Amino acid sequence: MKFPAPLIEARLIRRYKRFLADVELADGTLCTVAVPNTGSMLGLTAQGSRVLLSRSANPKRKYPHSLEIVEADGTLVGINTGLPNRLAAEAIRAGLVGDLGTYPVLRPEQRYGERSRIDFLLQHPDRPPAYVEVKNVHYMREPGLAEFPDTVTVRGARHLDELVAMRAAGARAVMVYVVQRSDCHRFRLCVDLDPLYAAAFTRARDAGVEAFVIGCQINADAIVPDRLIEMEFDGHVS
Repeated sequence: MKFPAPLIEARLIRRYKRFLADVELADGTLCTVAVPNTGSMLGLTAQGSRVLLSRSANPKRKYPHSLEIVEADGTLVGINTGLPNRLAAEAIRAGLVGDLGTYPVLRPEQRYGERSRIDFLLQHPDRPPAYVEVKNVHYMREPGLAEFPDTVTVRGARHLDELVAMRAAGARAVMVYVVQRSDCHRFRLCVDLDPLYAAAFTRARDAGVEAFVIGCQINADAIVPDRLIEMEFDGHVS
C-alpha cells in the first residue's frame, strides 16, 4: 500500500482524547492532528517521538492532518487502524495467507450473525465460504515479539466467538493479525493484559478457527505486507 502523497514529518507533543494529538511540524508550527486509532497505543506516545502525517485534500475537515506512523524502538510503526483491512486484502491476493488467495470473490464489510460485520467474506464455487476477521497489531515489549491486544478488548473477544459460530455452521473462519512494524518475527497474545481475549482465542482455535499473522515492511512512502510471522501460544509455535 503506497501513500497517495508524501508524508509530513513532525514531532509528537501529546496524544489525548484518543482521537487527537498535538504535534510540532519541521518549521516549528504547532498543530492538532487526527489520530485514526481508538486503542491505547501503548509504547507509542512518548513526547518528542518522530511522527509522519498524511494531509487530506478535503477542505471541510476540521483537522486536515492525520497521524500515520510513529518512530519507536528504532523502527517505523503504523498506527492507522483503518489500514489493516487493506493490507490484509493485499496479502491475501498476493498468496501470503494460506490458500485464501485462491478464492475468486473477496467481499469487504459483510453483515453476518445478528448484528455484526465481518471484515471479509471470501467465496468459492466449490468450497464453503471463509469469514475473515482482521486485527491491527503494533505493540512490542520484547525485541522482535509483537503482541495483541495492548489493552482489554471485549469487542475483540466477541469477534472470536462469532467466528466460532460461523465455524459451527459449516463455514471456514479465519483470524488475521496485521503487524504494522518491520522489526517483529514472532507474535504472541497478551495473556497478562487481557486474559479473557486469550481464553476466547483458545476456544476459537479448539473449534477450528484458523489464525495467521502478517508482517509488514514500513517506510515513509508505503506499508507493504511481505511475510507471515510465527505465532506463539502456550509456549508453542504455530
